[in-house]
Amino acid sequence: MDIATILLVEAVMNEGGIRRAATSRGRAPSSVSAAVRRFEQAVSIPLFRRDGGLMALTLEARARQADVAEAATTIRAVLAKSSGEPTTAIPAVGLVALDRFVRIAHAGSIRAAARTLGLGQPQLTRQIADLERHLQCLMFERSHGGIACTPIALEILPEIERLLDTWARLTRASADRFRRDVTTWRLGAVMPLGPESEIARMLAALTATWHRSRPRQSLFISSTTADELLAGLKSRRFDAALLDIAGIPPDLDGRLVTETPLVLAGPAPALSEMGGDIPRLLATCPIAVPSARSGLRREVTRFLEDTLSDAERRRVTLVEVDSIPVIINLVSHHGYLSVLPETSLSRIHRPPAMIRLGAQYRQSLTLIWPRGAFSSEVGDLMIGMMKTGPQATTTMPA
Repeated sequence: MDIATILLVEAVMNEGGIRRAATSRGRAPSSVSAAVRRFEQAVSIPLFRRDGGLMALTLEARARQADVAEAATTIRAVLAKSSGEPTTAIPAVGLVALDRFVRIAHAGSIRAAARTLGLGQPQLTRQIADLERHLQCLMFERSHGGIACTPIALEILPEIERLLDTWARLTRASADRFRRDVTTWRLGAVMPLGPESEIARMLAALTATWHRSRPRQSLFISSTTADELLAGLKSRRFDAALLDIAGIPPDLDGRLVTETPLVLAGPAPALSEMGGDIPRLLATCPIAVPSARSGLRREVTRFLEDTLSDAERRRVTLVEVDSIPVIINLVSHHGYLSVLPETSLSRIHRPPAMIRLGAQYRQSLTLIWPRGAFSSEVGDLMIGMMKTGPQATTTMPA
């Protein structure tokens, strides 16, 4: 890691984006983006997530933002004291070189420090010469009796030690996280419809059975949309994901877990008055749908395209709500329609009226994992655990 990278990362955090940081620092966006990647690799955490067209700090990055700011402040103080004034041209000074300066200062001899570090004395001498050139100051006064820090070196020594301590804190937190991660299976899942839904039942059964059978290996489950899960699989944020899609992307492996019939749910009076006139019903009531990032929304879209003409679809009122419990509430209490899994709706208290759709409209749940990074045996084990429990009534495919 080098001080220029830390300062660029701080700029991206403060500016809220790579392009804005690049503009404010007079750097190419590609070099700022590369700095972010280097930093993320060094601390083993993602710093940013995309929220629409914007970049937002991850929760882990927010937890480390104060340390990054402290490191950047210390770097600017070192540069100002060493060169005599703040500089916009950040030198390529690595933290390793700064650490070796500290070791020489404490040892009082380049030879002694080189012996401790297992380096050749000429190599260490060259590194200190490069450091002096980058910082534009003399670090040591040499004599036959050894070396001594110059007044400037004595002034910046505490700052450099503070910077190295801050960096150690950043990387130590990431090392602790890595040690936890290597003993944790990370499963992503589409958001359950509610506590009685099939997805919630399966995930609860998996968690309980996993904990009993593998007490030394944690299972972490996080719920989000299908698009976010696919992105998480590719970035290795998840080891596996339970998605509401039928097919398996070509660059991933997986198994189909369940298939559940879909129904058109809505207020009983509207469904009974319209009888079998589905196009008229869809045009009469607003339709609550999940976001386009979900697999269920794709099934809803397919149903509407198959059922309605282009002119009829233009008369339909779609209300996008990225929360299935809110959608169910709209259906149960506010006169909305929606397309939802039959088994999940039938388990809730006072379920709405329902019309079962054709057999071709189903919610498929598929367990997917990166190819070559997650054994099929573990996938089959997870699926078996999801099937346990007294409420496991959905038919499992052969």
